[in-house]
Amino acid sequence: MNESIPFAQRVSIEQVEEGKQLAPKFDENGLIPVVTTDASSGEVLMMGGMNKEALRQTIRTGEAHYWSRSRKVLWHKGATSGLVQKVEEMRIDDDQDAVWLRVAVDGGASCHVGYRSCFYRAVPVEVEGGSVELRFTEQEKAFDPVEVYGDAPNPTQL
Repeated sequence: MNESIPFAQRVSIEQVEEGKQLAPKFDENGLIPVVTTDASSGEVLMMGGMNKEALRQTIRTGEAHYWSRSRKVLWHKGATSGLVQKVEEMRIDDDQDAVWLRVAVDGGASCHVGYRSCFYRAVPVEVEGGSVELRFTEQEKAFDPVEVYGDAPNPTQL
């Protein structure tokens, strides 16, 4: 594990909420949630998780790294697809248990399914009964996942 970027120990609420030390709080699985948005448009691209090493690598390289929960490996976003997320700004929330990345994406897409955003379907609200039908917010894929990844099984768990 790369210890070159140390994280501060969490010693007080004041230190965590008002201090200048990075003291992230990882959950019981060793992860911190990350919301990733397009730096230009503000569009939400994806939601992921980082373990300590992914957070360190993101800080060190300026490119987004995540922990793949389904594959159980450190994941440099775009290493296979070429859709690298270059971090333009990284923020941490008030109690340092969530990260927000504002990124520019080489190739313009972030979803392994081929859409620009992983949030490519809208859920209707104020539905009073019956089934809920999702509405696609993106009509065309930004890339063909079979061409990029081959016929590999979907990396997400059902």
